[in-house]
Amino acid sequence: MAMSDVESARARPLAIWTIGFRPFFLMAGIWSATALAGWIVMLTMGIAPPSRFDPLTWHIHEMLFGFVMAAIAGFLLTAIPNWTGRAPVSGWPLAALAALWLAGRVACLVSASIPFWLAAAIDLAFPFVLCAVCAREIVAGRNWRNMPMPLPVAFLGIADLLMYLELAGFSVPAGLGWRLGLTAIIVLISVVGGRIIPAFTRNWLVKQGADALPPAHDRVDSIALGALHAGMIGWAFFPAFPPVGGLLVVAAVLNLWRLWRWRGIATTAEPLLSVLHVGYLWVVVGAALLGVSRLTVHVPEAAAIHALTAGAIGTMTLGVMTRVSLGHTGRPLAADRTTALIYLLVILAAMARVAAAASGSPPMLIEASAALWIGGFGLFALRYGPMLLAPRRNG
Repeated sequence: MAMSDVESARARPLAIWTIGFRPFFLMAGIWSATALAGWIVMLTMGIAPPSRFDPLTWHIHEMLFGFVMAAIAGFLLTAIPNWTGRAPVSGWPLAALAALWLAGRVACLVSASIPFWLAAAIDLAFPFVLCAVCAREIVAGRNWRNMPMPLPVAFLGIADLLMYLELAGFSVPAGLGWRLGLTAIIVLISVVGGRIIPAFTRNWLVKQGADALPPAHDRVDSIALGALHAGMIGWAFFPAFPPVGGLLVVAAVLNLWRLWRWRGIATTAEPLLSVLHVGYLWVVVGAALLGVSRLTVHVPEAAAIHALTAGAIGTMTLGVMTRVSLGHTGRPLAADRTTALIYLLVILAAMARVAAAASGSPPMLIEASAALWIGGFGLFALRYGPMLLAPRRNG
């Protein structure tokens, strides 16, 4: 090898630092399993973390602002170069972003041992820095169509700030922070899902020679999104207001219609695609349960929350992470048996957790759900970790 080739090879970053999905999807998978395992240990043994948050609040915080934030970062930092035509954020800037996310997890976990303001500042730095990086890339690429995409990240940062302010004793409505965080994530899933699910389905059905294809985005999609977003935002700020429940039920019906038009029933032969439809179905189920829980005492809010979190977020996150990891590492876009098992585990975990919430939260069912979740995300880390660390197959 010529000296110039050696110097060029040394100048290139390691594979994991070449594009955002590599470090952030790996960290999301590992932290999702680890943080949930930690919470189950706290729950069963009655111990508290060295955090200013109590065990349940720490669990909520780390799943929304730790695990999901990492998955969103990996998606945006990978999608934005496709939208703008610019080179991806890589090398030391990407490593610095990953280190900032990791510092936030440590700061939150040991926040009882360090000054409150320092823990909050370290944890809150990541969402706002990520939002600024994404906005800068979109502006530099003049990709004005996608300018709103970093906004949910900013709202997640604001929601995280509200959790810290409530913890510090400020007059913040109880639970507003995590409700606003969950709302921002569901809004992002509904928008991104409406782009990728029908598009991927259309491409796959064309290859199968099908005639009936998902329609382009139209008024049905806009009305369904408007109702869902209004309902979720209304619930975040006015969780006990009954008309919000009615709006969420209407939104669930409209989004079920939207999902049906995407022809997911025809994709059962390819789990890599059908899992995205299942993930969006969890959005519908969660919105419906949340709406009904505002209208009657017979449906607990916790069942709706876990349909949206364990169901919609868990399934959609794994569906997107596996698909992006396969495609961007030069592998065929097809789910093997291990990947199908990953999907099955997280879907069963969500079903068990919703059932637990609906039946008084028996410990055995909660622990079974946690074991399934840990198995699904742990298996993702074991199966996909090596390909996330290795160079792309075809260069």
